[in-house]
Amino acid sequence: MLVPDNRRYLPSHEWCLLDGDEAVLGISDFAQDQLGDIVYVELPAVGATVTAGQPFGSIESVKAAEDLNSPLSGEVVAVNDAVVDAVDTINRDPYGAGWLLRIRPADLSEAASLLDAAAYTAACEAGH
Repeated sequence: MLVPDNRRYLPSHEWCLLDGDEAVLGISDFAQDQLGDIVYVELPAVGATVTAGQPFGSIESVKAAEDLNSPLSGEVVAVNDAVVDAVDTINRDPYGAGWLLRIRPADLSEAASLLDAAAYTAACEAGH
């Protein structure tokens, strides 16, 4: 299970990577592995507002359909249309080409409440 140290995580398996005044959002390697072959992803439009801990879209696989929850609140500034057209990118590269959204965070202090890589790894190993 790959868990990069430069990201923060939600217990529901979404990650955020702070990049200047923006944050990149995606799902973890653990999540894509648990989901199996991803067949569909629904993402918000540029300009939409997302709220920390609340669903911003959904992801479906051959096994399940799940909400995608936002690690941070903010405005969507970019959507990875490439993953909408080729959802298997999320399975192949969840931390790179498989990113989902870029947002402009409303409050960067929200990141402090997210799990670091060690805490997220421990939560996954505990079966959460």
